Amino acid sequence: MAAIRNAAKAAGLAVGAVAAGTAQAVDLPEDRAETMYHLYDGGGVIAQGPALLVRKSMLDRVSLSGSWYVDAVSNASIDVVTTASKFKEVRNQGELGLDYVVRDSLIHVSGSRSVEPDYQASTVSIDLTQDVFGGMTTVLLGYSHADDKVGQHGTPGWVGTAHHWQYRLGVTQILTPRWQASANLESINDDGYLQSPYRLARVFGSYIHESAPTTRESKALKLSVTGDVTPEGANNRRSLRADYRYYWDTWGIRGHTLELAYNRNLAPGWLLESFVRYYRQNHALFYSDNAPTQTLYVSRNRELATMHDFGPGVTVSYTLRSIPGKYDVKLSGSYQFIDFHYADYTRPDSGKPYSYHASVFNTVLSATF
Repeated sequence: MAAIRNAAKAAGLAVGAVAAGTAQAVDLPEDRAETMYHLYDGGGVIAQGPALLVRKSMLDRVSLSGSWYVDAVSNASIDVVTTASKFKEVRNQGELGLDYVVRDSLIHVSGSRSVEPDYQASTVSIDLTQDVFGGMTTVLLGYSHADDKVGQHGTPGWVGTAHHWQYRLGVTQILTPRWQASANLESINDDGYLQSPYRLARVFGSYIHESAPTTRESKALKLSVTGDVTPEGANNRRSLRADYRYYWDTWGIRGHTLELAYNRNLAPGWLLESFVRYYRQNHALFYSDNAPTQTLYVSRNRELATMHDFGPGVTVSYTLRSIPGKYDVKLSGSYQFIDFHYADYTRPDSGKPYSYHASVFNTVLSATF
């Protein structure tokens, strides 16, 4: 089911901040192999599966990478069980990438393809990262294009297609030897079939198929600051990070995300990151929990409702083996608890605002070589 894509992705992405691209210092990525297991459990949805990444450099200028990501989804969310039956499906996503260093520039090109029983997505991306002002400033320019095919169980062929264009601009500035700041802007244009063939809207108590606009323009601006706050003479390194992201689109949604994080070396080989994230948004222009009249566009998609979520999280990493200049083997585990509350999406059985909580867990075994 196409509508479950966001919940499935959350298993792999929700532990970190959702960001509009991040400018980084120009350097060829390290040779690396990673394997991950992810689990998302919340609101009647369970998404889990493995992921694998391999990256290898060539001739000191080129780095090739390949990754594979699997989601096994069991969906019994409130919007599914209200009008349909619980279902299971599997999503597979593969990606190939190439990084190329030219003087103070890093060029990244990648392509990915995601396949599930009723949804296919293909994406190509290119990013240019450039150091300027003697390496004190890093600039990122990026572009992606994606094509989606939307299907419906029991219906031959595809019920619709969608196209997406994404533009990225980021700047990272070293402020002092201990502090740096970044600003990242993302713009996305969507065109085509932007709704779900399964989702129903409610109009004066009766259920009808939802209808959403065929175009959407959205933008997001993320501001970040990171600093080393290790006390003078202390052995364990400590750092702080603060992120704020503002999102707005032509559907009338305005979203605010705030995340604060604290990192600390606990002991030789051990690293702890604790963080807390808060997000809130208002509803889309054509969203209604129970519309009084039928209009050209109407949706009861709870992702378009007025809502907020809040959750703390923690990541613990341990270096299993390390020989500087040869290899580094690490094991990490992360957990985040997220509490969701909706102001204008109600439970059909009670009429009360809907809320639920979710758990996101990841474990990663990585090795540089």
